[in-house]
Amino acid sequence: MAIDRQSRDSQSREETKRNVDWKPPSALDAPEAPIGYKHRWIRESVLDYDDKNNVFKRRREGYELVRAEDYPDFDAPVVDEGKNAGVIGTGGLLLARVPEEIVEKRKEYFEKKTQTQMEAVDRDWMRENNPVMPKSKPQRNSNVSFGKNRNLNE
Repeated sequence: MAIDRQSRDSQSREETKRNVDWKPPSALDAPEAPIGYKHRWIRESVLDYDDKNNVFKRRREGYELVRAEDYPDFDAPVVDEGKNAGVIGTGGLLLARVPEEIVEKRKEYFEKKTQTQMEAVDRDWMRENNPVMPKSKPQRNSNVSFGKNRNLNE
C-alpha cells in the first residue's frame, strides 16, 4: 500500500504567501456610499478661514454630511469640535453624501450650460463672416497619444 506524500517544498510558507500590493495611504479615503448615493468631499475651510457659504450651498443642493457613527467599522478622522462635530472630515474637508439622481441632474445641467456657451461662441465667431475670406466652422476634436509620433493626416 503506497502512501501519498507531499514534498516539504509544497508545505513551506513561501509557497503559501500571497503577493501584497502596497500603495501610499490616502488622506481622503472614504467608506463605501450606500446604494443610490455618492460620497463627495466638500470644502469647509481654507487655511483656517471658514468657508461656510460653500457648505451651505452644498447642503441646499442636496448634500448631507456623513457622521462617523453611521460607519462604526470605518476608521476615519472626525471633526472634534464646532458645529460639525462628529462628522467625518480632514484638512478642511467634510465628507458628504448626495443622491445619485442629483449627481446626474447636476451633470446634465452643466453639460447643457457648457453646450449653450459653446454655441454662443460659435455664433459670435461666424457673425462677421465675409464671403471674400470665409471662416470655416470650428472643429473641436482632440487626440491623445503616448510615446510615438503620430501622423496627423490619418
